[in-house]
Parts: sequence; C-alpha cells; structure tokens
Amino acid sequence: PGRVDTFNPYKVLLELPMEAYDYPNVDTGPQTLLTSATAEDNVRRLNILLGKAAGYFGVTNYQGAKFAADARAAGPVLAALKSRGLVFLHDGAAARSALPEAAAQTQAKLKVADRSLDAEPSADAIDRELLQLEALAIENGHALGVGYAYPVTIEQFRLWAQGLKAKGYQLAPASSALNLHLGGLPAGSAKAP
Repeated sequence: PGRVDTFNPYKVLLELPMEAYDYPNVDTGPQTLLTSATAEDNVRRLNILLGKAAGYFGVTNYQGAKFAADARAAGPVLAALKSRGLVFLHDGAAARSALPEAAAQTQAKLKVADRSLDAEPSADAIDRELLQLEALAIENGHALGVGYAYPVTIEQFRLWAQGLKAKGYQLAPASSALNLHLGGLPAGSAKAP
C-alpha cells in the first residue's frame, strides 16, 4: 500500500492576468485586470478569477507590468485580497512597480520574488539565476524564485534540485518564504524548517 498525501492548500498560488504595456497585443483573457477599468470593475474581475479555483493561499501575477505600475488601479485589488486573507507574490518584472506603495496603503501582504529564474529561457541563464538564488539564501536564510513552466525551466530546476541536499539546502513551498517575510499565514500553513 502506498502513502496517500493530503492536499495542502497553503502551497498553491493562483495566477491573476494583469495588463501588460503591450495589451491588448498580449491578451491575457477576458478578466484581465486593467488600468483603464474602474476599481469596481477590477474587483468584480478579481472575484470572478478567485471563484474559478479553491485551496490557494495567495495570488501571483501573470504579465502585468503596466498594472503593477499604477497604484490607483492596484490599490483596490490589493485591498480586496487583504479582505480575503490572501497574499500577493509579485514576480518583480515591473521596473516601476507601485505595488509596494499600494500594499503599504492597504496593509495588504505583498512579497516581491527575489529572482525571476527564466527571464532568459536558456539552460545557462537559468543555471546562473539558480546560483544567484542560492547566494541570496545564504545571505538571508531563505530566497524565493519564480519561473514559468517552460520545458527548459522545469528541466534545469529538476537537475538543480537533485543536488540541493548535498549542498545543505532544503526546498520549501512558497508559503514558507512568504511566512518568513510577511510574519505569518493562516493556521495550518507550512512553516519554515
């Protein structure tokens, strides 16, 4: 008989489609959060997106550099996430992000990833980013990286993860790094080792 693992909802993030600078050429779907939409419309779109899944402890962005740069648009969305007890993990790709300011104003829980692992989706570039992530983990005691499900990303991550135990590192779900950064998640969430 095999072991049956129970589903731990505190390891899942839901991607929210957000307006990119080249939207609508980069069309992320009908419920994309937009800088031109009213606060009410963006919160309505957010509620639709959140209602399509269950068991997540927070959200992360899909695209969204333009949306992330607009505190007026982001503020109501962050306030709605806070009211639901959800955290927001941003990939850090927006150079002029207003998300930290909007999160401070709404007291929403926001974390910006330490590294984006596959901005250049090649094996060598991903390996360099993973080494930088290791250096950050040594410096800070933990580090949080994000990446897409590109085949090269998955393969490089698989190879990298195989050697972590020998280096003295331990992989943990995003909720653990967010718990350290944000000072707590809902009861039952994963704790850092």
